[in-house]
Amino acid sequence: MLSPKRVKYRKMQKGRMMGKAYRGSDLNFGEFGLQATECGRVTARQIEACRVTITRHAKKVGKMFIRIFPDKPVTRKPAEVRQGGGKGAPEYWVAVIKPGRILFEMEGVDRATAHVALTLASHKLPVKTRIVERGAHL
Repeated sequence: MLSPKRVKYRKMQKGRMMGKAYRGSDLNFGEFGLQATECGRVTARQIEACRVTITRHAKKVGKMFIRIFPDKPVTRKPAEVRQGGGKGAPEYWVAVIKPGRILFEMEGVDRATAHVALTLASHKLPVKTRIVERGAHL
């Protein structure tokens, strides 16, 4: 699963998910892409599940690009622990997603295969998505 090799600070504040993604909102590598239409947090496990789904459906044809990386730690306190005593330990890593962000891209596959593979991957994600295509204006 994806996670940073090292970070400057172990724990991070939650922050607010507002605005649109202006960076990372264009297709750069592939012909087809999966674009987020709402904000949310995608965990490293969910990214891995999408990667497995896309590669399994596309077989050995074409290439897939993951355009997001989980670089934000989410902390948890153990179950049945009283309040106080500081912030919990980092539990898992998430990527913060804003509307317009391209999550995955595919190239070297036909339109039908890409559409099915990206649709299957979108079912694994907690954010609403749409499939975008190079040259097509939606």
